[in-house]
Amino acid sequence: MSHIYPKPLAKLIEAFESFPGIGRKMAQRLAFAVLKMDDERVEFISKAISKAKSEITYCETCCNLADASPCTICKGSRDKTMIMVVEDPKDVIALEKTNEYSGLYHVLHGVISPMEGISPDDIKIKELLKRLNDQTSEIILALNPTIEGEATSLYLSRLIKPLSIKVTRIASGVSVGTDIEYADEATLTRALKGRILI
Repeated sequence: MSHIYPKPLAKLIEAFESFPGIGRKMAQRLAFAVLKMDDERVEFISKAISKAKSEITYCETCCNLADASPCTICKGSRDKTMIMVVEDPKDVIALEKTNEYSGLYHVLHGVISPMEGISPDDIKIKELLKRLNDQTSEIILALNPTIEGEATSLYLSRLIKPLSIKVTRIASGVSVGTDIEYADEATLTRALKGRILI
């Protein structure tokens, strides 16, 4: 199919297709959109991609994306007694948007998954354990409610509890706008166990 496009356009479509979640049709749309842009806009996008790739690093403390280390969250005036453990840098962004959490974060960059060959040594668990000190009073586990997320939460809990640090997890259950009749049994079980006083 790529033979119907001029070679540079075919290459551009192929490049867009390599992005996660971008299928053939979306890649074609993006490629044609680029062709319609003026040179300044194309240059701007090209430089933004290059700059992000070369200047974004990882915070040596929390392992989150940063343009300097330590990152602004770690060196800011946050509650240093709490560390929320998340799977991915995108989770930090989502949680920060709530304006409800004032502690620190730790990004694991994955979860334990024997099926995919990901062991505890392949994610940032050692880095988390190095951070724990007398000041740390609570670790909040905010991992996705998948089998791998559950297994990782259990593993971390077993490692941290003997250090006399409180280990909690974010509540999960029936989401806002969902009818109870459509929720699965595991979700309803978690919702019942995580019920709170109002």
